[in-house]
Amino acid sequence: MRTIEWDTAKQSLRVIDQRQLPEKYEFIYLDNYKAIAESIWNMAIRGAPVIGVAAAYGVVLAGLQSTAKDRTQFLTDVRTAAKELNDSRPTAVNLPWALKRMLSIIEGQDIPVAEMKSALLAEANVMAEEDILVNKTIAKNGAPLIKDGDTIIHHCNTGALATVDWGTALGIIRFAFEEGKHIHILVDETRPRLQGARLTAWELKQMGIPYDIISDNMAGYFLSTGQVQKVFFGADRVSANGDVANKIGSYMLALAAKDNNIPVYSVFPTSTVDLSIQDGKRIPIEERDPEEVLALSLNGQRVMPEGATARNPAFDVTPARLVTAYVTELGVVQQPFSVQYKELLRLQEG
Repeated sequence: MRTIEWDTAKQSLRVIDQRQLPEKYEFIYLDNYKAIAESIWNMAIRGAPVIGVAAAYGVVLAGLQSTAKDRTQFLTDVRTAAKELNDSRPTAVNLPWALKRMLSIIEGQDIPVAEMKSALLAEANVMAEEDILVNKTIAKNGAPLIKDGDTIIHHCNTGALATVDWGTALGIIRFAFEEGKHIHILVDETRPRLQGARLTAWELKQMGIPYDIISDNMAGYFLSTGQVQKVFFGADRVSANGDVANKIGSYMLALAAKDNNIPVYSVFPTSTVDLSIQDGKRIPIEERDPEEVLALSLNGQRVMPEGATARNPAFDVTPARLVTAYVTELGVVQQPFSVQYKELLRLQEG
């Protein structure tokens, strides 16, 4: 299931509108960079890996629609778009990573404007295909962690919808299931936007993987009663020491798992690692509209008292000490993260 795809005929980005799932499976076409930035912010497009690739296509659209005749003005137009795209969501490092990579294709290159436009599109297409390959490699690396008969708690959504295709943590679960392992998934509903209940459950249903939805505050019960063998979640930014910024609720889940000696696996592509940030305390945390929390209804009626206020941080940080291992396309990274990860990078480069 491809979440986003460039439409050559329409010169636009076709994306699954994740706001409509699971009730409707609809595509929208985004034909300018501002529309992509807005779709990232309003979470029509969501998931750290895929928002990076979507932003890359935003740069493509800015370039294609630039009327600049000279290289200097073209670069100005593209950089302006890149800044607006970068500001659409602050926590996921895949966003600035992708934008930096796109700009590097044309900065310092003395080539005509037409060639720069072509180069940007070619690079975005490469990034999209790389994302799929990386995700499948992550899945192969992580599948041995899952044993036949495991029940797994999965937080938020890390499937194909969070990537260009296949998925990260949910991609591992899919791979293990397709190997023939009998597994069962407890899906954290993931308040307040319910990415687990709306999106992960929908994906699991498409794949035929058995699951039950649980409210986020039920996880401790299932962990403490021996009904869970593994915890899996993704990452939006990983600091140099291995602290993981991920969807709000991940920290509490990891704490409960640690207290019950249940392994916790954070799954992500290496583009999610930010070696410029030493620890999780320095990771910027997005705070979204309180209305996402306040809009809860029961039996068709709003449950919050009139005039109620709310806080809505979209992410929290799980300290490295609570993570058993990290699964990347380079392999399974054990503790200490900073040492193991740098060694894997060295081996890859060498």
